Amino acid sequence: AFAQAIVVAPPAPRVEVVPAPRDGYVWDHGHWRWDHGRYVWIAGHWQPVRVGYHWVPGHWAQRGPNWLWVEGHWA
Repeated sequence: AFAQAIVVAPPAPRVEVVPAPRDGYVWDHGHWRWDHGRYVWIAGHWQPVRVGYHWVPGHWAQRGPNWLWVEGHWA
């Protein structure tokens, strides 16, 4: 996967109303995505559960002066 270092910190996450639990799915919270020189909001969505794994949400990580997006994944 291509990782791009961004020097502008992401905005604070938006407050989302999390839907009621849904059997067989886990909620993946919304997040900011860097797109053509600016941040755009990506709304939360359901991820189908993978039996025997847990969902690790994607997140922004600061590395020195740069910000990198770490993709959500099953672990």
